[in-house]
Amino acid sequence: MDSLTHIVLGAAVGTAVLGRKAGLRAALVGAVCNTLPDLDVLIPHGSPVRDLTFHRAETHSLFWLTLAAPVIAWLVAGLNRRVGASYREWLLLVWLSLITHPLLDAFTVYGTQLLLPFSDYPVGVGSVFIIDPLVTVPMIVGLLAWLRLRQTAPDRGMRWNRTGLVASTLYLGWTVAAQAHVEGEVQRSIAATPMANHRVLVTPAPLNSLLWRVVVMDDASYHEGFRSLFDSNEHIRLEQHASDPTLLDSLRDDWTVRRLAWFSRGFYSVRLADARLRTADGAPGSFSQLLGAVTTARATPVASNGAMQPIVMTDLRMGQTPWFVFSFVVAEHGAQGVTAVPNRQVLSERPPLTALPWLWRRIWDENATY
Repeated sequence: MDSLTHIVLGAAVGTAVLGRKAGLRAALVGAVCNTLPDLDVLIPHGSPVRDLTFHRAETHSLFWLTLAAPVIAWLVAGLNRRVGASYREWLLLVWLSLITHPLLDAFTVYGTQLLLPFSDYPVGVGSVFIIDPLVTVPMIVGLLAWLRLRQTAPDRGMRWNRTGLVASTLYLGWTVAAQAHVEGEVQRSIAATPMANHRVLVTPAPLNSLLWRVVVMDDASYHEGFRSLFDSNEHIRLEQHASDPTLLDSLRDDWTVRRLAWFSRGFYSVRLADARLRTADGAPGSFSQLLGAVTTARATPVASNGAMQPIVMTDLRMGQTPWFVFSFVVAEHGAQGVTAVPNRQVLSERPPLTALPWLWRRIWDENATY
């Protein structure tokens, strides 16, 4: 999720645990602790693919965060002796603020390695877009009400804060139910087609949980479309897009190729690109990637020899055709066949401004066009 949501979630959790005793300090400590796991984006790992796939790893592990909580709580308690809260109370606040960060992240499609060091499986429910106002706004309202009432009516203020947390949690549950409903509709729509039993991805369109993006994979392409909860047509229109995974047959053991295939959970495309394709210079790092700052990096051609064509792997889970967030050159194709190259991130293209109004229209009208 976005940084604002994590700050608000941490502040709301801190307030719920120690708001009566520690006041604003409880909210501040909670906000800081809920932000800490994302500091891993500041650590360079040496290549764009490593930076991308090592984000939300150890710092998002429930095990490692639980081990870190007593140390952080000891420091916090030492700095706030005059508050009157016990070490155990600070420990509860810190622990809850830390672990709710990756638990919330797990509702997005990115993938969060919650179970490290026992399993590196990237949990990604994919029921929430990375920015969703209905996750964040209820907690903001609850916090603002608590801030206003904490001196005059503290019990009422605490109830407002708890209500905000409960409302956001219930909304997360709603998104899971809505996602399951749409996935069921997709499965029924493709049941009598050659796509039956193919892998299906259902993720929310930006900023809402009423319109959902659908991706169905097959061996030589992927099919993409949208489904609103208000659509009446039983058939879901899916547009076919080319992909050629066989281009990478000779590189099945290449770490970068395997890592991207694992990270995307198989929802990726492979294509030959023009030799003039522009990529980011060097490794922009996780922080730059997530902020989109990679688009401002100095761009350099992939190949100096026009006879070599770059092979691009694209994570199909984040973005939509043709505006994907994460695409990487992983190899080149020429007269001598396919050769692995140091991976480089393809510069991202932003959707046009007309995309957001279209999303709103598409929620209500299944025939809406750009």
